[in-house]
Amino acid sequence: QVQLVESGGRSVQAGGSLRISCAVTGRTSSRYAMGWFRQGPGKERKCVAAISASGEDTWYEDSVKGRFTISTDNAKSTVYLQLNSLKPEDTTVYYCAARSVASDRTYYTQVSSYDYWGQGTQVTASS
Repeated sequence: QVQLVESGGRSVQAGGSLRISCAVTGRTSSRYAMGWFRQGPGKERKCVAAISASGEDTWYEDSVKGRFTISTDNAKSTVYLQLNSLKPEDTTVYYCAARSVASDRTYYTQVSSYDYWGQGTQVTASS
């Protein structure tokens, strides 16, 4: 049974930074492509960052490019999202997702591509 455990969400001032984490527990011997999504109330869940299983390939949604950084520590089976220069419009719940893959060089940006999801962590940037 694969589980994703998120942590690190909190409230910060606009312009501030924080890092959220997602630990993969269970079948950690498998290779996983990972993604971070966010979803506001009544809105569609959308990908903001994705990374291949090898960690060599990344993708960012336009509104977060240059501000957010996704990374992995495969030894710890953990994916991180560093959020810098936070804006009030970044305020929402962030979810991590994992997909078991055979290819090390593919990332995924669609909700339907992922097999496992975390419980969500709230990020708030106040002005």
